[in-house]
Amino acid sequence: MSNAVIDKTELAGDAPRPALRQPRLPKWAPVGLALISAGLGCGIGVAGDLSSKVQWGLIAAALFVLISFALTAKVEGSRQAKDRLATSLIWVCFLLAVIPLVSLIWETIDRGSKVLDGYFLGHSMEGVQTILPGGGAYHAIIGTLEQVGIATAIAAPIGLLTAIYLVEYGRGRLAKAVTFFVDVMTGVPSIVAGLFILTFWIIILDFDYSGFAGAMALAILMMPIVVRSTEEMLKLVPNELREASLALGVPKWRTILKVVLPTAIGGIITGVMLAVARIAGESAPIVLLVFGAQGINNNPFEGAQSSLPYYVYEQWQLGNDASFNRAWAAALVLIAFVMILNLLARGIARWKAPKTGR
Repeated sequence: MSNAVIDKTELAGDAPRPALRQPRLPKWAPVGLALISAGLGCGIGVAGDLSSKVQWGLIAAALFVLISFALTAKVEGSRQAKDRLATSLIWVCFLLAVIPLVSLIWETIDRGSKVLDGYFLGHSMEGVQTILPGGGAYHAIIGTLEQVGIATAIAAPIGLLTAIYLVEYGRGRLAKAVTFFVDVMTGVPSIVAGLFILTFWIIILDFDYSGFAGAMALAILMMPIVVRSTEEMLKLVPNELREASLALGVPKWRTILKVVLPTAIGGIITGVMLAVARIAGESAPIVLLVFGAQGINNNPFEGAQSSLPYYVYEQWQLGNDASFNRAWAAALVLIAFVMILNLLARGIARWKAPKTGR
């Protein structure tokens, strides 16, 4: 019997064991496949007489996804091939989103830097012949800062108080109605907000075109963004903090003021900054309500006023090389303004983020 057991053991030991490690593609395979796909895309584009480089890029992206999937399925198996397919699609979509953005920024910097200097930032268009080089966007920068500042002063407190009501007090039909109308306002086109202020403020109440009228339209566009972002930040505050404060006998309003808001202040400020960046580039309400001006108007409550979006639109409409250069320079200033606001929002969010200990 013992001999039989030994024979079976020997036979079992002689059987081939399955491999514990699956074959893998080398780490440089994605880069190599990307280069091969790019070369094939260019070759197909040249052979097919395709004039657009965008078509070459799309062909190369499609070839990269297909070749990666087929080669991975051959070497690593179908499961890894599906994972590689999803990864390739994510990278391709990422590049398709980043390339137009980088191209836009590069084109704006290349064209806008031709006339962007201290003179451009410190002078207006008053007395400047539009077909000749010269002039600047100082009056438009002043208008943008004043209009966005007034819109923020109107929309931020209203949006903050609305969000506090929805999170801390809102129960029943009124809260549902407020939430519904906030959602509706989020999707309202900017031209509709401009038409509303034009009808109510200028036609019915008979006020004049001014920067304040444009600021009210911008505030309408800004309010739902502030409400939504603040509402989400307040919901992230742990209920244990509220309950601990209430258990100590602190009134609810004081709990909100001293506990809830300081905890969520970083996210709230970030949301407000992003809302400001959102409205800074709006042009439709400004065209309807601010009406434009060639000179400097520091009073947003009286008379026509310019802004950077309107200045870009105005210069582009003139249709000559000098005005095109001024339009690109103003667009570069506007992009820099929005970028600074986004960086400021990120910095405040990191500064006010809760400190975590060990």
